[in-house]
Amino acid sequence: MKVLVVGGTGVIGRALVPMLASAGHEVTIMARRVAATARSQRYGSGLLRADALDPKATQSAIAQAAPDVVINMLTANPAQLNPKRFANDLALTNRLRIEGTRNVIAGAQAAGAKRIISQGLAYAYNPDPDSPATEDEPLWINPPRQFVPALAAIESLEQQTARVGGLVLRLGHLYGPGSMYGPDGSFTQQIRAGKLPLVGGGTAVFSFTHADDAAGAILAAVDKDVSGVLNIVDDEPAPMHEWLPYVASLLGARAPKSAPIFLTRLAVGDWGVALMTQLRGADNARARLQLNWRPRYPSWREGFEADLGSNRA
Repeated sequence: MKVLVVGGTGVIGRALVPMLASAGHEVTIMARRVAATARSQRYGSGLLRADALDPKATQSAIAQAAPDVVINMLTANPAQLNPKRFANDLALTNRLRIEGTRNVIAGAQAAGAKRIISQGLAYAYNPDPDSPATEDEPLWINPPRQFVPALAAIESLEQQTARVGGLVLRLGHLYGPGSMYGPDGSFTQQIRAGKLPLVGGGTAVFSFTHADDAAGAILAAVDKDVSGVLNIVDDEPAPMHEWLPYVASLLGARAPKSAPIFLTRLAVGDWGVALMTQLRGADNARARLQLNWRPRYPSWREGFEADLGSNRA
């Protein structure tokens, strides 16, 4: 099958492209910077340069690829996110999720693509500490102000994908080489330096997704007639007070200190506090059933051990 990966030079794309090629698919990457995709040449992938915010360039590139399946992985997240400036830091990613998705879908339809798969978020559910969210649960009804534009962009991406019968894979907190949780990632550096505290008891529940598992789910979805939304997360949602000390111990760092909510809010704002106290985990049962997918790392413990176990301070 001919598969076009739009935005295939990021953390997931680097794992996904060789998987697709090994499975016998003819893979093409569309990216804004061709130089950044040079590494993928060893997989025999085609390289197309186009800015997804340019409708004509996007349509031309997709027509050239003539794909059966288009995988929309458009993001432009900075290496380090400031919770107090979250809306500004994600402004380009939000545009890509709204305008870029619109351009990609239009180009895919014009080129006769049969399937659209988009990348969504599994940690935008309405907070509820009692149970992991299924795909039927509502997204955040009254989110912190800094998260409002990001949520609107995610909802637009999901609606656009649904209108063409596509599939949205809602990913959890992405970790793996090249991510913020990778050996040199910004989150890892903060943990190693003892600068990431447990706020209000660290009650936020995280569902993690390793880049290899995200890629594996996309590979599983390429040739399956599944639409709607699916949570692509590991089997073990974990509160921050559980996973953060574990990762610190892997890094040989000091155990995280506790911090009160009112002081933390001054430093990181309402979104930063919500990130550490309100997030909800997600349930992956539907993806397991409909895609016959199983995470390589069922637990974040195994994934972080594989990625960080040899990176002690």
